[in-house]
Amino acid sequence: MKLLRATACAAVLGTAALFASLSPLAAQDLAPNARRATLAVSGEGTASAVPDRATLTSGVVSEGKTAREALDANSAAVATMIAAIKAAGVEGRDVSTSGFSVQPQYAPQKKDGDPLRIASYQVTNSVTVRLRDLAKLGDLLDQLVTNGANQINGIAFDLAEPGKLEDAARAEAVKDARHQAEIIAGAAGVRLVRVVSISSEAGPQPMPRMMMMAARAEKMDSVPVEAGETQVRAGVTVVYEIEPL
Repeated sequence: MKLLRATACAAVLGTAALFASLSPLAAQDLAPNARRATLAVSGEGTASAVPDRATLTSGVVSEGKTAREALDANSAAVATMIAAIKAAGVEGRDVSTSGFSVQPQYAPQKKDGDPLRIASYQVTNSVTVRLRDLAKLGDLLDQLVTNGANQINGIAFDLAEPGKLEDAARAEAVKDARHQAEIIAGAAGVRLVRVVSISSEAGPQPMPRMMMMAARAEKMDSVPVEAGETQVRAGVTVVYEIEPL
């Protein structure tokens, strides 16, 4: 028993002597919860591309003395409008009903306190159209109005495959973070050792930036339109381990 205790004491003393003989940095390496100096920087990247498709909402507003009359007129006009949309080359999967309403229209009150009187009914039917060929946009807008549409709004341009643009923005954000870290480290007299962690924002954020780029119109009756430049922004925060030069 005495021999066992003596051996254990010798092991403890030997370990203590080992730590005492190590340099402060080496001893820090052996400590399980040792903290190293770090540098955190935020990087931002953007990427842009010309959009290749558009989405718009078109509709017909009709009025009649009765709801039935207004609905019949509206249904006929919307059917003609949808036929024109498909004739312009838009596939059925890219046309969807996005709004429908029947609302009474009240006659003006001659004086305060007069009861409300329904003068007519208004029916609104809207469809959302996704156009995959922007060269046809001007003609499509013209055909919509020619074939009964009296409401067109919400035209938006985007990309069919935004993934590559988002990846490019993320890569630029990481490069920007590295660039900032190198400048700060050089000024502070330290060097970057390794990346400790990287965190990104929720996701690349769209940043529409309009540019003058008139759509080509082969026909004089095509509606002149301007496309935009789709731009996305990505942000990252990178933490580097640093050490003195």
